[in-house]
Amino acid sequence: MERMTNTLIPDGATRILGLDPGLRRTGWGVVVAEGSRLRWVAHGVISPPEAAPFSERLLHLLEGVGAVCAAHACDEAAIEEVFVNMNPASTLKLGHARAAVMLAPARCGLSVAEYSPNLIKKAVVGAGHADKSQIAFMVKRLLPSAGEVKADAADALAVAITHAQLRKRALLAMRGAA
Repeated sequence: MERMTNTLIPDGATRILGLDPGLRRTGWGVVVAEGSRLRWVAHGVISPPEAAPFSERLLHLLEGVGAVCAAHACDEAAIEEVFVNMNPASTLKLGHARAAVMLAPARCGLSVAEYSPNLIKKAVVGAGHADKSQIAFMVKRLLPSAGEVKADAADALAVAITHAQLRKRALLAMRGAA
């Protein structure tokens, strides 16, 4: 498992794990939300052995994401929803990988929010049809201490950023209603 990390995490902040599921590469990113501020904690990519049987690859994802949750004491998780592509078999395999990735934080007792790819792009870039380079650029601008981030991890950090933004809005709305 490839990873980069920053160990300075303030007490009382919410640690959010963002996940970009994939059978070959699952990106993950952890950010800390302190009010309206975001701070990068860690990111990486989990890559199961491609020659391993399908079930072992899924287990590798489940265990890898579980290890990330434990290592970074995450409080909440968010995952990108699956998009349906032209090949039903590929979509089904991606769905299996997404399930394994989604079960890991749930197994650790975390709530897991789900966001569509277009919502993530809109939240981070401002346009629902942004490309990967635009997402990576904005992740770098929003989380400069993360340094250079590979595409899968950048997408996962974008999911975490989206959750932090939408979570904050939901909390403000609840306070206003009370």
